[in-house]
Amino acid sequence: MSRTETAHLSAALHATGEALYADDCVPPDALHATLAIAQSAGGRLLAVDLRAAAVTDGVVAILTAADLKARRTIGPIRHDEPVFTDAEVATWGAPVALVVATTREAAMQAASQVVATVEGSPLPPDLASADDAGIYLTDPHVITWGDVAAAEASAAIVFESEVETPAQDHFPLETHASWASVSADGSVHVVASTQHPTEMAREIAAVLGLPEALVRVEVPRMGGGFGGKESQSTPMGVWAALAARHTGRPVVVRFDRRQHMGWTGKRHPFRARSRAAFDATARLVSHTVDLVSDGGASLDLSGPVMDRALFHLDAGCFTPNGRFTGRVARTSRPSNTAFRGFGAPQGLAVTATVLQRAARHFGLPLEEVWRRNVYTEGRDVAPYGQVIEDPRGAAVLARVCSQSDIEELRREVDRFNASSVYVKRGVGVAVATFGISFTNAMLNQAGAVVNVYTDGSVRVHHGGTEMGQGLHTKVATLIAARFGLPIGRVIVADTDTGIVPNTSATAASSGTDLNGAAAMHAADAIAERLATVAATSWGVDPSTVRFEDGSLHSAVGSRSFADVAQAAWVQRVPLSAAGTYATPGIQYDRVAGRGTPFAYHTFGAAVVEVEVHGLTGEHRMRRIDIVQDCGRSIAPLIDRGQIEGAFIQGAGWLTTEEVRYDGLGRVTTLGPSTYKIPSAGDVPAHFQVTLLPNADAPRVVGHSKAVGEPPLNLAVAVPAALREAIGAFGPGEPILGLPASPERILAAIDAVRRG
Repeated sequence: MSRTETAHLSAALHATGEALYADDCVPPDALHATLAIAQSAGGRLLAVDLRAAAVTDGVVAILTAADLKARRTIGPIRHDEPVFTDAEVATWGAPVALVVATTREAAMQAASQVVATVEGSPLPPDLASADDAGIYLTDPHVITWGDVAAAEASAAIVFESEVETPAQDHFPLETHASWASVSADGSVHVVASTQHPTEMAREIAAVLGLPEALVRVEVPRMGGGFGGKESQSTPMGVWAALAARHTGRPVVVRFDRRQHMGWTGKRHPFRARSRAAFDATARLVSHTVDLVSDGGASLDLSGPVMDRALFHLDAGCFTPNGRFTGRVARTSRPSNTAFRGFGAPQGLAVTATVLQRAARHFGLPLEEVWRRNVYTEGRDVAPYGQVIEDPRGAAVLARVCSQSDIEELRREVDRFNASSVYVKRGVGVAVATFGISFTNAMLNQAGAVVNVYTDGSVRVHHGGTEMGQGLHTKVATLIAARFGLPIGRVIVADTDTGIVPNTSATAASSGTDLNGAAAMHAADAIAERLATVAATSWGVDPSTVRFEDGSLHSAVGSRSFADVAQAAWVQRVPLSAAGTYATPGIQYDRVAGRGTPFAYHTFGAAVVEVEVHGLTGEHRMRRIDIVQDCGRSIAPLIDRGQIEGAFIQGAGWLTTEEVRYDGLGRVTTLGPSTYKIPSAGDVPAHFQVTLLPNADAPRVVGHSKAVGEPPLNLAVAVPAALREAIGAFGPGEPILGLPASPERILAAIDAVRRG
């Protein structure tokens, strides 16, 4: 099967509703558990009254911190998240007890009757308050290079800007869910919706005081993750395992939509103070940025998210001098966490805003300012010292400008704006350069097991998780191509830490790079054995044997793959192999702010046209053109879908999706009635996605490049287009708050009209 024909292996199951998720596999005799929470903005926990809950019909057990016999805290980096709160209540919704009952309704009813008494002062309620008060979760991370003072002294213009990017809810179709059971030997089996089964297994083992070998986490598939199930799914597995061990029965923990949105973290809001200097040709000569993010009440993954934001503040543009500083503030909100892009969109948004100010100042089209600044040969060193190999920013920009016929598009927009009083249009452009790898070197590893059966079918186990992104399909495509088989002969099994342990999270857009490479190493070992079996029967050199069309071929004959597999078994040649992969060359010195944090970079560019109504503040996208560097795509249909979905998700973050909190720090946007994710009606009829041709990446498995996160960054073209449309209403500089709600758009229009 050629790469152009590979469709998602589970497409039909998703469309028909036959796909099974963690919550679909719960045993019929399972108990149900739900959290009782502290309904306070924060302070010190004085008492937890369980009396009314304990006598509720159907309640089997209520677990609190007193039931924890081993480790009492969890966390992906710093163990600062209590399994059950017994001292500081850092955030509204902190868990104080787990109610286990015969039905979910009974558990919910009982949990609502648990009373937590809290007194004292809460943490600051938002980023600005925490930053102003100097309350942080991390020390500063500083990247500095060149001579900023000298660059600014000779610059043509220096812009000072403050850019704030908002929170965003992950809003997966499937909310958090895990269920656990305990075997007679004391081992724990958890079926979970998680992007990081190994982390969940390790934390369960630590909290229960068990060897990790006695905890097995299985992931059938997820109905979306977007980073929200990387670390914040772990407590679900811990609570389920605790309850199962306590009761001796299977126990399921699941969040409904209100719980999921109200109790879990979001994309980090950021505050950036930027000082950018340009020379007379509109080239950046220095950029100084102070970044602060809202980490929420605990660290979670906020440190690495900030690191990636700093690494992507360059926005794929060469800047010879600068200083980037990042720090994470601590607030009373639920701990914010990984989200598709992992800090990069927040960093890129800062520089994209600055470039648009420069375009307006110099009277240049925005695409021209991008063109003058993107990495090119000779101007290809990132602020952290890594050389950007094969920089393709200019190539994707040129192609998307041609594809959209941007010069004619701008003329059409100018003609429309000249004749329209209440509705204006604008064109936005963005280029995104995105580094691929976990920036922590030890996480860039994967394992896989490949089994070939005597009928010629193949089963693959790897450590990555399938969340709809098509990872299993890409791995199956690679293995099928290696063995010369139809893709239907390759089965990719559910992820299971009992078979492939010690895995990294399926995150950082590295799922195929890592797990695909590990699976290919295993497949290569088996293929060499099979080639030797066939070659021996023909009397030829094994290196001349080809795997094609379901058979092995040589100059003197052909044998079916199944026939050779059967012969190998008869000859006691192993048909199973384990493979591993570790990305080479990843290293970063945090103190020096120098290193090679990425294996490679991807490049994309977008042109967006929007229309804004000056009386209502409403807007719509009229057209989207994208060109994305995917290397040699393993599955172009899947990659196109990822590009489209990522871009629209990014557009939602910057326009319609607004997370709101009340004075106690509670999220008040708890469902689609108040939290507006983009729908089909928000997608323009013209949405053209092109994969950059002739873009092989020889050092990556399948010569492909990652695609899950990079296109989301291109959504910064949407507020750029909105600012151009807003600027058409008057002489003032368009300053637009994010997300760009109708209210904020109207305020910006009013400001430009007043000059």
